[in-house]
Amino acid sequence: MKANEIMTREVISVRPDTPTRQIARLLLDHGISAVPVVDDAGTPIGIVSEGDLLGRNEEDREARRDWWLALLAEGETLNPDFVSNLCAQERVARDIMAGPVVTVEENTDASEIARLLQSHHVKRVPVLRDERIVGIVSRADLLRALAEQAPVAAPRREGFIAGALDALDERFLHPQRVEPPKPAAAPKPDDVRLDAAEFRSLVTNFEHKEERAREDERQAIAEQRRRRLAELIDEHISDERWRSLLHQARGAAERGDKEFMLLRFPSQLCSDSGRAINVTEPDWPSTLRGDAAEIYLRWERDLKPHGFHLAARVIDFPGGVPGDIGLFLVWGG
Repeated sequence: MKANEIMTREVISVRPDTPTRQIARLLLDHGISAVPVVDDAGTPIGIVSEGDLLGRNEEDREARRDWWLALLAEGETLNPDFVSNLCAQERVARDIMAGPVVTVEENTDASEIARLLQSHHVKRVPVLRDERIVGIVSRADLLRALAEQAPVAAPRREGFIAGALDALDERFLHPQRVEPPKPAAAPKPDDVRLDAAEFRSLVTNFEHKEERAREDERQAIAEQRRRRLAELIDEHISDERWRSLLHQARGAAERGDKEFMLLRFPSQLCSDSGRAINVTEPDWPSTLRGDAAEIYLRWERDLKPHGFHLAARVIDFPGGVPGDIGLFLVWGG
């Protein structure tokens, strides 16, 4: 069974500059829990879910509580000053979306999709044709396909969904599994032929398969990073986005923070892949490109004269080399 046989074809998507209020309304109106974010070419660059809108921690959820109250207060008259304040705090999809996006092609097997959902801890994957979204496969789609084909059987776990997940494990995560044969008579000692070389060969085959799987995953992640890098090089920081970032920084200061991350980007966006930032060389700003360079220039023009500092730090080190880099606006001592 392939992705194009089980995918949902009518995909609701949004653009990077879609306001979060509009995204929330789409989720409510269509009864869905997430939407992909696509660029001008229709290529997915992120996903916004209910969790992204509501906040991943208690602090974020409390900060957005009034925003949700305003959205759900249909038919109620709201104080104009309150509404104006909410609009001023409006964020857009690119500010909260999760990325890079795990995607599949139309001919990807359902078993591989199930493996991706499990290994990446995601609930859905967009289906692409020529880098454009043509559908989306969620856990519900996999379960629906299972229900249409699997014979009715008593679930092994409590509850219908848990039983369906058991069957999903059987059909998609382990598609080659068959019913075990009836136990055969144990072979006599003289019939058993053991060969250590054969065992070593089995281990080698397994290790090769595991390495291929890891390499495929590394290539997929690298491709996602290349796409994100191209976007960051081509994108420009609009005045509206700059004002939004400064508004978020003010909110961070109100919560007692002494700095705010203006941008997170792959180290490859730097001309030296982040080496100068990693060793804090004084000329690290000259290595910035794309969005990062624009933010640096805006800080130098608008904020540096008012006592703000700009710091760059490597956030993670996958494989022991610089990964993502953060640009931080600093006002604390």
